[in-house]
Amino acid sequence: MGFLTIYQDNYTDSTVISNRFIDEYMQAANDAQLKIYLYLIRMMSARLDTSISAIADKFNYTEKDVLRALKYWEKNRLLTLDFDEHKNVTGIHLMDSNAGTDMLSITTGAASASLASYPSAAAHQIFEKPDYTADELRAFKNSDNAARLLFVAEQYLKKPLSANDIRTIFFIMDRLGFSEDLTDYLLQYCVDRGKRDFRYIEKVAISWAEQGITTPKQAASLAGKYDKSVYEIMRALGKNNLPTQTEVAYIDRWQKTYGFETDVILDACERTVLATDNHRFEYAEGILKRWYEIGVHHKSDISVLDTDHRRSKNTRRQTPANKFNQFAQNHYDFDALEQEILSN
Repeated sequence: MGFLTIYQDNYTDSTVISNRFIDEYMQAANDAQLKIYLYLIRMMSARLDTSISAIADKFNYTEKDVLRALKYWEKNRLLTLDFDEHKNVTGIHLMDSNAGTDMLSITTGAASASLASYPSAAAHQIFEKPDYTADELRAFKNSDNAARLLFVAEQYLKKPLSANDIRTIFFIMDRLGFSEDLTDYLLQYCVDRGKRDFRYIEKVAISWAEQGITTPKQAASLAGKYDKSVYEIMRALGKNNLPTQTEVAYIDRWQKTYGFETDVILDACERTVLATDNHRFEYAEGILKRWYEIGVHHKSDISVLDTDHRRSKNTRRQTPANKFNQFAQNHYDFDALEQEILSN
């Protein structure tokens, strides 16, 4: 028996590309990277199967060319890759630039792979907590699933739950659509990070819902995207949220372009927090960029700069001003740098 062609009357023969991709990512990508990314979006939109070898054949590339392009987009955080024990790609998670997430599963062999999709419609919703009635809360609290979960929540949080706490959990399951397993994982995730405040838990839940997270595995994949140092730097700047794409771009530049170790970045973060409550990433960028330009490599180099700076200030105080030395000083001025950063 031959293959059947299945038609869908309401199918739209088009592929949607976000404006953000065009504005922020397209210019820097080469021909192969663009073709492969657009092709993946097209296959996902049409619910069609594909494979590494099929993509290579489609564009007359080698499989290594395809893998290089995929790793380029992974580096730019527009997709993530899954690997098997032999380091073969087994899955591609295409990250919608508007925060929705879809998954295109592919194989490295000749066989085509199945296509699944994470719910992305949630990314366009505004999640507001309803003013649940006492009867609604009571009914939720007395249901079997909720009773188990509320008991577990009290064990994680090491305190009895208030009515507002229960209302938040009800909202997470009712309006955000979290399963019992995902809600359980959410509580563990927050507690493991030392966060037991339900306002924080609610913010994380909304963030996951906006990104289409529906299972603990997806949540773990999202949380595991970033190195431990990223969260350490975020905390050093007074940020407790999951990093945004802009924040990750700053940290990537500090670590990869400037080549700074975490201790150097944390030093800049400490100075930033002492100097300003606003625009902290921009302020830290100004410090680290200047350190990079003058050749700082290690934390010991910063100590030398600080010592030179103090000596310079003392010299300026002790030296009488005259027409020669009034303009002859050419020292690195940290104070002027900070003012320049704040004014930008």
